[in-house]
Amino acid sequence: MAPRSAGLVLERRPSLSKSESETEEGPEWIKKKEVNFIIKNEFGYSGRSAICSLMMLLLLQFAMQPAGVSGLEDSDQTDADAVKVLPLHNNIRLPDEHIPYFLYNNMHIAASCKKDPVCPFKLKSNLKIWGTYCLTGKWMNGSQSGLPRFHSMFCHRANTIEAAQDIFWKQADFGYVKEMLRELQTLCEPAKPGDSSLMCSKYTRYCRATNLYIDLRNPRRSTDRYKEDFIQDGEIGGHCKLDKKALLAEGEHKSPLQSWFAELQSYSQLNFQPIEDGNCDLIIEKPTYFMKLDAGVNMYHHFCDFVNLYISQHINNSFDTDLNIVMWDTSPYGYGDLFSDTWKAFADHNIIHLKTFDFKRVCFKEVVFSLLPRMRYGLFYNTPLVPDCFSAGMFRAFSQHVLFRLNIAQESPQFGRIRVTLLVRSTQYRRILNQDELVKALKTVTVFDVRVVDYKDIRFFEQLKITYNSDIFISIHGAGLTHLLFLPDWAVVFELFNCEDERCYLDLARLRGINYMTWEKSDKVISQDKGHHPTLGEHPKFTNYSFDVTEFMRLVLSAAQRVTQHPRWPFTQYHDEL
Repeated sequence: MAPRSAGLVLERRPSLSKSESETEEGPEWIKKKEVNFIIKNEFGYSGRSAICSLMMLLLLQFAMQPAGVSGLEDSDQTDADAVKVLPLHNNIRLPDEHIPYFLYNNMHIAASCKKDPVCPFKLKSNLKIWGTYCLTGKWMNGSQSGLPRFHSMFCHRANTIEAAQDIFWKQADFGYVKEMLRELQTLCEPAKPGDSSLMCSKYTRYCRATNLYIDLRNPRRSTDRYKEDFIQDGEIGGHCKLDKKALLAEGEHKSPLQSWFAELQSYSQLNFQPIEDGNCDLIIEKPTYFMKLDAGVNMYHHFCDFVNLYISQHINNSFDTDLNIVMWDTSPYGYGDLFSDTWKAFADHNIIHLKTFDFKRVCFKEVVFSLLPRMRYGLFYNTPLVPDCFSAGMFRAFSQHVLFRLNIAQESPQFGRIRVTLLVRSTQYRRILNQDELVKALKTVTVFDVRVVDYKDIRFFEQLKITYNSDIFISIHGAGLTHLLFLPDWAVVFELFNCEDERCYLDLARLRGINYMTWEKSDKVISQDKGHHPTLGEHPKFTNYSFDVTEFMRLVLSAAQRVTQHPRWPFTQYHDEL
C-alpha cells in the first residue's frame, strides 16, 4: 500500500485511502449534528433548543444593524479572508536535506511548488524516494568515502556487499518503512461514507483506524500499566466489515511493548456508525497517535519511543504537529518523563493520558497505533544488525529532525580546536575514580576545548545543545551515551568502558552512522571491586573504575584523528598539534 497522501497531511486528515478521504466528512447534515452534540454537552441544551437559540441570536444581531445595512457583505468578506486557502507547502517544517525526499513522496505538493514562484521548495531531478538511496564505500578509521555504510566484504547471511546492504537496509534503515507498508492489510473494511476502518501491519505492530469507537465508561484500571483485558468485546470497534479471523491470526507477538494485539483483539463490528448515529460522548477531530511508552527516566529506553514514533510518521507520510499523542496506560498513575522537551518535535499539544477519557464513549476520527519500543526485530531495541554494516539513513534523519524542530543550533567548531565533552556520573556505580587525572591530561592538549558535564541537573534542551556541539563525546557505559544520536556526523563517541555490554552502544552508533570507540586493554583499567548487583551477585556494571592515563590519552588522540579526517569535518587540514 502506498503511503498516505501528504495533501491530507497538510489538511490534517491522515486517511487510509483516497476513496476514504473523499468521503470521510460525510454530508453536511453530519457536521450539523456534531455541532448540536457539542452544544448539548457544553451547555446542557438539546439539539433542537440549541438551534432555536442560535436562530434567536442571529435575529437579534440582524435587528441591531444600522438601517439599510444587513452586515452580510462585510461578513462575507471577513469570512472569505478567514478561509483563504494556504499553499500546500505552507506547513512543511523539515530540515532542508529532507524536503526533496518529502516532495518526491508528495508529487502534488511538488507540482504546486513548481507553479508557485513564492514556494521555496523545489523537487530535485533524479532523486529516489526518501530513504531508498544506498550509500556505499568503506569508512572506518578515517577513510575517504562520504558517509559510513559498509566496511567488511562479507556479512552475516550475505555473500556479497550488495546483499548485505539490502539486508541491513530492510532491518535498520528506510527499508524497514517499506516493509511495514508492504505488510499493511485491511482488517475492517468500510462500505459507505461515514464508516470506520482498521488496517494493520503484521502482528499488529502498527495500525491505522478511522472513526474508531472506544467505550471507557467502565475503566478497569489497576497497577498494571498495560493490562491486557482492559478493553473487552464491544468496547472498541467500528462500523465496517470485520475480518475477525485475520485479526486474531496476528496475535503471535502479543506483549505489552511489542504489539497492539491485546488492545485490538476485542475490536468489534458495530451495528451503528459511532459518530453519525450520536453514540459518542466525545469526538476527537484531530489526528491521534496512540503510544505505549517505555521508561521515561532512562534515555536509552525512552528514545526507543521517540524513534518509533518518527518511523510511524514515515509510514503514515505525515510530519504535521497539530495532532494528539495519547499515552495508552491502563494504570491511574502519571508518567515520569525526564526528556519531555522532545515531544515538541512531534506535537504542538501536551501529551494526553488515556485516563483523561475515563467514563466516556470516545470517538476518534483518525488514529495511528504507533510502532512500539520493544518489538521483536524492531528498530533501536532488539534490532538484528548485519555485522560491520553502518547506516547513514533513518537514525541520522531522526537526529536531524529532532534538532531542527527543537531549534538546536550547531556552533561550527573553530579552526584548530576540537571540542571534547566528558559526561560524568554522580550515581553510586560506574563512576570514574581518577576523573581529575584524566581531565588534567586532556587539558594538556592545546587543541582540545574540554568540557566536563553531569547531565543530571541540566534541562534536556540544554543537554542537546552541549552534545550537538561536541566533536568527541566520552562517557562510561550508561544511558547517557544515547546522546550519541545527536552528535554531529564527524564526531566520535568514546565509550570509556562498556562493562561487558559490548553491543549496546556500538550498535546504536552503527545505526546513527558515527564512529565508535571503547577501551581496548583490560590490563590498563582497574575496578574498585568485582561489583555487587543486589540479586545477580558480581557484575561489572555495579562498581567503579580507574583508568590508565597514558592509555586514555592514546585513545582520545586516536579519536581526534578520526574527527579531523572525517569527510564532513569543516576543516580539511590535519591538526599537526595532535
